[in-house]
Amino acid sequence: MGLISATLGSVSKVVGDQFKEFITCPTQDTNVLVVRGRVEHGSGNKNYTEGIITNGSKIVVPSGYAMMLVDNGAIKEFSAEPGEYIWDSSTEPSVFEGGFFKGLKDSIKTIGSRITYGGHEAHDQRVYYVNLLTITGNKFGSKNPETIYDPVYGSVEITYFGEYSFKVVDPVVLVTNLIGANPKDTITVSDVIDGQLKLQFASNVSTCISDLMVKNNVSFNTVQSYKNDVVKVMNSLLDESWKQQYGLEVLDVALNINASEESKKIIREVDAELSREKRRGELYASNTSGLMAAATADAMVSAAGNENGALMGFMGMNMASSTAGNVMSAAQNMQQTSSTNPLENPINNQSAPGNTTLNTDIPVKETTTTAPKFCSNCGTPVTGKFCSNCGAKIGE
Repeated sequence: MGLISATLGSVSKVVGDQFKEFITCPTQDTNVLVVRGRVEHGSGNKNYTEGIITNGSKIVVPSGYAMMLVDNGAIKEFSAEPGEYIWDSSTEPSVFEGGFFKGLKDSIKTIGSRITYGGHEAHDQRVYYVNLLTITGNKFGSKNPETIYDPVYGSVEITYFGEYSFKVVDPVVLVTNLIGANPKDTITVSDVIDGQLKLQFASNVSTCISDLMVKNNVSFNTVQSYKNDVVKVMNSLLDESWKQQYGLEVLDVALNINASEESKKIIREVDAELSREKRRGELYASNTSGLMAAATADAMVSAAGNENGALMGFMGMNMASSTAGNVMSAAQNMQQTSSTNPLENPINNQSAPGNTTLNTDIPVKETTTTAPKFCSNCGTPVTGKFCSNCGAKIGE
């Protein structure tokens, strides 16, 4: 038994000029996932048997749907290629995939995949159509606030909500698991999603947020911009319950994340501190004296809170400041001394008008280079007779 495209010329050899039954997909809303095909027996077919698809019947597969012919609980035919087909019970089973992934054949394996019909022994043939269009507008949200660890703000309490879209990527798995002991003519999205699958989706959103924060080293409030990554992570988390059991796959997720009022207060404080640090860094980079002034201000604040008393703190700060000043002064003296070159003294180059001979009668002042002095007691650079750090007399 198999399907033959109605456009082939050899069809006339199978059924002649008249079709026995005409099977089509009833017009359905987008929230319908699986619907039983409508059988029209025709005015000339008065002796039809309900539940039997006569050899030579015509089956129409509309665009956006997959068709399955189920014979006594076994899937006998499958097609996702739009078009018209002839049912020929004398030929071998055929599969028209319609662009599906190769794994669909693994789901079907041999045409004859069993579906339990609750012990019915009567001969029963049905055609089911599976909606392959994208199902949009599926809402989700957290019932209660959840605590996550943020790399910037630490522990943050959040809530989330949004919408997602999905589609059927394995119609055989869906029909096999849904058309069970009590087969229905129509199965809607709510019949499948509402309940366990919806709860599974919502419960995995917080895990998805945490995974993306760790993977990209970002804060929770930027995760929603990683739309493609959100979809990949959600499909990975839902694979066993959604794809393997029902043949469903998430296509898009619109995610909104909000922090609780208490967490917002912490976030504002952290953001303000980060902003101050950023401005301070920019000022330091453009103004060295500003750096010294800010450092001095910080040191004064620390000195005021010194546990040994503010006086001791300020004394230590003054000693450190004096040392730093001596180091900078010594460095400046070395730079000025090294820049003076006796050979470039302009006095040596003076000459009388009209005379190209150097005037050697003008006395030349010799310049000597003085090495910086250091305290023999503590090693601090000094310029006077006493060390500003330890108070020792220089030269002793």
